[in-house]
Amino acid sequence: MTFITLKKEDLGQAMAKAKKTYALAGPVRDGNEHLFRRLGPDEVPDLSYTCTRLSPKELIFPRTEPLFQYRVPARAGKEETTPSPSLEAPSFEEAPLALVGIRPYDARAFDLLRLNFDTGEYKDPYFVQRYETMTRVGLAETRPDPTNFSPACGTGPFDESCLDILLAEAGDAFIGKILTPKGEAFAEAAGFEKGGPEIEERIAALKQKTEAGFPPSPSFDRILIADALDLYNNTDWESLAFSCINCGTCTFSCPTCWCFDIQDEMSGEEGVRLRLWDSCMTELYSAHASGHNPRQKGFQRFRNRFMHKLKYFADKYGQGIMCVGCGRCISSCPANIDIRQIIQTLNREEAVPC
Repeated sequence: MTFITLKKEDLGQAMAKAKKTYALAGPVRDGNEHLFRRLGPDEVPDLSYTCTRLSPKELIFPRTEPLFQYRVPARAGKEETTPSPSLEAPSFEEAPLALVGIRPYDARAFDLLRLNFDTGEYKDPYFVQRYETMTRVGLAETRPDPTNFSPACGTGPFDESCLDILLAEAGDAFIGKILTPKGEAFAEAAGFEKGGPEIEERIAALKQKTEAGFPPSPSFDRILIADALDLYNNTDWESLAFSCINCGTCTFSCPTCWCFDIQDEMSGEEGVRLRLWDSCMTELYSAHASGHNPRQKGFQRFRNRFMHKLKYFADKYGQGIMCVGCGRCISSCPANIDIRQIIQTLNREEAVPC
């Protein structure tokens, strides 16, 4: 394993070198918060952040994405031949993207999304292309927010499993490990200095100190083994959803939500088919063309969201729950709904027959 070090004062120079080979994305300040987005020519990632308001999900699964453009010529006269309709897919000819400063749990979310968009039967070419060419330069979180419960979700502030490089803040420098050939290539392009094996001990000490400061984690053990219908019919759903206003903030801030809508925008003979983020918390999302809506009530949509997160996904993929514990839904909810409290309620022995 190769260890690396980078003085904080040299970050801008390293990013300038990397931009000769890569398009870069990273955390930048936006008012009192941070966003994770593509960086401009002179921008440097702000690695002093804690948690971005929105996850980096839109870099691999954009909010609005053109799937293809099309042309449907008007019907010609009887003696003329009508040109055939045409389709044109978007181009992906661009520099490979490196995400600098991504939190390990957000990188883990990409792998959970992949379970839906890259299967043995169906492959989303847009998602797969971005996933396979992306380099993930992770930044360990040594000062996690109080809402962070990522260790309970199979990841954590120092998780290496979904990264190409792991960096950690250590005084006036960043220290780290190169974990994959992609990470090796990025480190060379950015000019990271090689460090000694003592870096591994320093990272281990930082990890131990950080994880010791986490509050007790919620448990999913009984949820995972419970019968899905028993959870669905749990009598607590209406009380749990009482304060929910179905605004969808939780779904848009979540790094693992993948609901989307397909819409056509057309002008004259030309049009574009778009994929746009959607939310299962809205009434229109589940409405049928017939007018029937199986989730007409707010608590039914609330139940569907959390059943998907905590049960349907786990039963289908066997990869644990559909959550990385980032805590964004907790901190952004205008009704102060806390997913950890919902987990504790559903995980109670008396509420989950086995």
